[in-house]
Amino acid sequence: MKNYINIHCCKALMIFVMAALTVSCSSDDDAEVINDVVPGVASLVLPQDNTECEIGDIVANMAEVAFEWSEASGADTYDLVITNLATQEITQRPNLNTTAIIVRLERGNPYTWRVISKNDGEETTASEAYRFYVAGEPGSNNVPFPASLMAPASGSMVSPVDGKVTLEWDATSTDTDGDALTYTLFADTVDGNQEPPEEWKGLTETSLEIEVEPNSVYYWHVETTDGKNTAISNTFSFRTGVNTSSIQGKVVSTSQEILEAIAAAVPGENIYIRGGDYTFDATINIGTSGLAGSMISLLAHPEDETRPKFDFSSMTENSSNRGIELNADYWHIKGVDVFKAGDNGMQIKGNNNLIEFCTFSECSDTGLQLDNGAANNTILNCDSFFNADSTLENADGFAAKLNVGTGNKFIGCRAWQNLDDGWDGYLRNADNVTTTHENCWSIKNGYLKDGSVSGGDGNGFKTGGSDDKDLKHNAIYIRSIAVGNRFDGFDHNSNRGEVTLYNCSAYDNGTNYGFGSTNPLGSLIIKNSNVLGEVGSINAATLDVTNNSWDTEGVESSVEDYESIDYTELTGPRKEDGSLPDVSFFHLEADSDLIDAGVDVGLPFNGAAPDLGAFEY
Repeated sequence: MKNYINIHCCKALMIFVMAALTVSCSSDDDAEVINDVVPGVASLVLPQDNTECEIGDIVANMAEVAFEWSEASGADTYDLVITNLATQEITQRPNLNTTAIIVRLERGNPYTWRVISKNDGEETTASEAYRFYVAGEPGSNNVPFPASLMAPASGSMVSPVDGKVTLEWDATSTDTDGDALTYTLFADTVDGNQEPPEEWKGLTETSLEIEVEPNSVYYWHVETTDGKNTAISNTFSFRTGVNTSSIQGKVVSTSQEILEAIAAAVPGENIYIRGGDYTFDATINIGTSGLAGSMISLLAHPEDETRPKFDFSSMTENSSNRGIELNADYWHIKGVDVFKAGDNGMQIKGNNNLIEFCTFSECSDTGLQLDNGAANNTILNCDSFFNADSTLENADGFAAKLNVGTGNKFIGCRAWQNLDDGWDGYLRNADNVTTTHENCWSIKNGYLKDGSVSGGDGNGFKTGGSDDKDLKHNAIYIRSIAVGNRFDGFDHNSNRGEVTLYNCSAYDNGTNYGFGSTNPLGSLIIKNSNVLGEVGSINAATLDVTNNSWDTEGVESSVEDYESIDYTELTGPRKEDGSLPDVSFFHLEADSDLIDAGVDVGLPFNGAAPDLGAFEY
């Protein structure tokens, strides 16, 4: 027995030694190789993003959904992650060695899916997330995808600007049924579920600026509805810091401070004028220029409900007594009312200036005039009205005239009841210059503030003219309106230049078009325009006049074509941002034959072709 045990032990020892030798002699080539290459991103194929997916067999309320993605470089396996956006329940299929799989999901819900590529080590790379919808019973309404909250990021710190923060989310405008979606924003310091203000409900935009308190924690979410079903987003939180101001610059509140700030202005500086009346008895001279990309700005204070009014009524009537003389470049003047200057309300002699949302009224000459070579200036959303001299012979609303330069633009401007013309382009010592008028309205010029007839010309748009009747003022009019002017709506006045009218409207002028044959225009293009009443005179050395209300077969402009022909609404208050008011005047009725009767001239339009007139249906 003893010998048997010894022999057995010796054999066991020999086996152990041989095994050890075998292991120690194994080649390195037999060791396991670990993939340490970072895997690439899998490209998702099916279901496609923001779609209702195709489904296979249905058992109870569960449907088969096929998932497919492209092979990712360096990947050994994949994890499929599916999230039910209605319940936030997560379905996973880990460690897949294939790029396609079928998964059963509950019907009637929106989902997201993504794929995580993995190597044999610990490296992973996640794909983007796609959203899809698994349809419910036939005829049922699909639940919208919930909005994805974008900014502020959850847990972030935000510094309010003027006590406000903008919340942004990502969402489609329609659901997978094609139903239009609206959004309701919930944001508060309690839990993000308190009843929101009415103006936060039924939103169609995917951002909203809200008022907040400093140094507070806010919770917010967005609910998306198609009118039948509602999807609720995640809830984010953010903390507000100390309130900051959007006002970066000098704030002035007296006439003297305004003059001193203008005199000391440097490129890039902002001067903010508090609301109220400011009296001046001499011209405000602006002579220091800004720079391209670094303008000098003279602005109404954005926090004030009252606009700054520059009152020059103490001035005597004299050709040198202008209200503001801008003999400089790169200025931005916004939100100022210029009243009763002794000559021009503003005269611009510089270049590349922007005059925005200003008014010029009851001045003794033209409200705003560009001359002395002034070029490439933009007059945006400005009004000029009731301008008249004491002799009742002069004063236009706007003028790019005399020795004016080229490239000036009037956009969204209105001129009404000025003694002479709404716009005057008469030239002297300048030739072959171009001025553009876009969305401009000229109303009842040639009549005074009290409605009586003036002694002026009374044209809506006087395109040009000159002493020798040989100078060329090239005038472009786009979606502009001449209405109720005492003489011509659009007048050439012996201008020898090129005049273009696209989608313009004329009504109830002394003569709607006054393009005479004496000293005619060099070229006249009129397209997509409409006139109610007699057209007037259309002459030029070269004519290109087509697709208008008076020359298009099967088209006739009549009162029945328009929602309204009451042009008193054209002088109503502007919108808060300075843009023109919404009006019904000359808007086309649904059955008007002026709809789609135009020709493409490069302007945006709805339908098969442009409509005729200033307003697209």
